[in-house]
Amino acid sequence: MPETVDIDLDGFVHIYDRTDAVKRPGDVTEFVLLSRDEMPYGTCSDVTGVFREQAASPVPQVRLLGCRPETPMLTALDAVGQATEAGLRRRRIRAEVYRVAVDGSAGRVIDAVVSGTVEAGEPSRLGTGLIDVTVDSDPREPLPSGILGILEHWNAGRPAEKSLWAGYDRELRHHWAGVALAHRSNMPDRPAGTTYDLDGRFVTDIEGFYCAIGEAINGPGGYFGWNLDALDDCLRGRFGARAPFRLVWHDSAIARRHLVAGYDRRRLAPAITLEYLLGMLAAHHVEVVLR
Repeated sequence: MPETVDIDLDGFVHIYDRTDAVKRPGDVTEFVLLSRDEMPYGTCSDVTGVFREQAASPVPQVRLLGCRPETPMLTALDAVGQATEAGLRRRRIRAEVYRVAVDGSAGRVIDAVVSGTVEAGEPSRLGTGLIDVTVDSDPREPLPSGILGILEHWNAGRPAEKSLWAGYDRELRHHWAGVALAHRSNMPDRPAGTTYDLDGRFVTDIEGFYCAIGEAINGPGGYFGWNLDALDDCLRGRFGARAPFRLVWHDSAIARRHLVAGYDRRRLAPAITLEYLLGMLAAHHVEVVLR
């Protein structure tokens, strides 16, 4: 087309769930690109790489083994085999997953969800009166199986040993902080002016920082944020520490080598640097001593 150009971009398309995509609208003949403040970049006839067919679910079915059903599940099971719209509605379930510790307490497993249509139920080998339930799962990314190993550290309460997260990769360190969030205590903040010691030996990524500061403030298995917004919330109080406080960061040279500028392929965003963290802490009146 006269006076038009084709532009190739290097980078990432932000699709938060790769199985939740949309087809290109069929009645659209032109697109306009606007920035967040609605300044136009230009118009184009098509955008390739953004619209695509919906992908197949990576986990087509979920099996609930040894299930002791309550009323909502019994309602769904009673509707199995009913092809009417009402029957399909009754078979729909959506539930968050909680783990039960040895003391009987239940704790939420963050991001763990069973969502879909109940397809079948049959007696379970795991006990009399129990059933195995098959659920046709809604498209959803599965969680890493390593989370099950993380949960074992909370079976008998909070972990007693520090840095148990140190051997995990970035993804599982992120989920360690999520499990810590689900099990955080409601103890009051320690007084302003308190000094905390951060063990920096394993802060080789931003997820390691969140794990380390959680333990520095709240002890083994402690939580003090698992992303920048959550860290900002924690620094405002009610998560174990009240600003102003003093943070002694031991072995900080490790973070200085690893938390550097660049592009973070896991977060699909600019990397969070040590200098950025220090500025954020200073803005909340946290005195950081690097050692």
